[in-house]
Amino acid sequence: MKSMIVIFLALFLSFQNSNAQQISEWRPENRTGVSTETGLLKSWPAGGPALLWTNLDLTKGNSSVSFGNNTIYITGIKDSADILYALDMQGKMLWQVGMGRAWNESFPESRATPTVEENKVYTCSGYGDIACIDGITGKIIWSYKASEANKGTYGNWGIAESLLIDGDKLYFSPGGPETMTIALNKTTGNLIWKSASLNDKPGYVSPILIGFAGKKMIVNVSLGNVFAVNASNGEILWKVALPKPADMKWDLIMCVTPLYHNGMVYITGGYDSGGMMIKIAEDGKSATVAWTDSVLDVHHGGVVLVDGYIYGSNWLNNSTGNWCCIDWNTGKKMWEEKWNCKGSIIAAEGMLYIYDEKKGNVGLLNVNPEKFDLVSRFQVTQGDSGPFWAHPVIHNGILYLRHSNALMAYDIQAK
Repeated sequence: MKSMIVIFLALFLSFQNSNAQQISEWRPENRTGVSTETGLLKSWPAGGPALLWTNLDLTKGNSSVSFGNNTIYITGIKDSADILYALDMQGKMLWQVGMGRAWNESFPESRATPTVEENKVYTCSGYGDIACIDGITGKIIWSYKASEANKGTYGNWGIAESLLIDGDKLYFSPGGPETMTIALNKTTGNLIWKSASLNDKPGYVSPILIGFAGKKMIVNVSLGNVFAVNASNGEILWKVALPKPADMKWDLIMCVTPLYHNGMVYITGGYDSGGMMIKIAEDGKSATVAWTDSVLDVHHGGVVLVDGYIYGSNWLNNSTGNWCCIDWNTGKKMWEEKWNCKGSIIAAEGMLYIYDEKKGNVGLLNVNPEKFDLVSRFQVTQGDSGPFWAHPVIHNGILYLRHSNALMAYDIQAK
């Protein structure tokens, strides 16, 4: 009898795990930029890892890729519309569909990465139009002009938010005079709740979902505040005002997804605004600044936390920046190194992958808080002119890199 109970329990747990929410989204895993992939190369040949394929049929964009249904999803821009593209796993185009109004002012290229759950793809356009799309056929299931309907406002570069899914809810950040964050029913697009307003413009940030003090919180960054919203009812739990350099004559330009660990949230924003660590109060209803730093002043290439240290590239000006490492607990600078230009970063299996935004140099580094420990490098040459702004993605032993209209797949699986 006891053995039967054990077997039943094992089967039950297996069933529960098989039905766990499987989501492919911005900066996996869980928006940390630290992949759980294993069995990867620890160095590359002189010319870089083997290029499996290149797709040059996309339109210009800066979004990353996401996956589901044996399909690659990525966005671009065509005329006045943001486009969702579906490719097979060899990079061949399957279908494309317009999914919302594209931003038509400064840097209009698409930037929001699709969020995929099972056979549905959730997208956001540069004007804050949300769509739920059938990931097999490309048919739009529902759409909602979320920013417009909620009196949302825009910074100079529109909306760049990759949508966050949580159970039956989808979250979005219109900002403006009416609300900061809304929750929609992911199946129907109907409104579930909307938060109060902070009278602030949305940032260009994709928020994170954390659990703390018995609450599930959406942690987000607007152009004036870091704030947390109770995911169950939309209550704003806490906010911390962002410091603005005295000589800055424009809005802050906040683009970097926050990092979270053990009740602490790190945010950074470039343009000499620096970074800061925020400590959430034990009851989850307030937060204070634990420390600030002026070293790791990230523009929009993201940051990763590995073994107690934060890695990324800083903003010296719009044309250049250095690669840096700081201590998570104190903000102390561990090192700062000039290597080509600032850019984006991800991590996997004890290695850092960096992507220079100016000339497309790709570097592989050992995770090392003592020095910039470069192992291998190569250069991406495909794609139209323009910066290399899309963040790298690792999926099933393949490194995906985008440059403008080009998507490339490199084999980084150790043999």
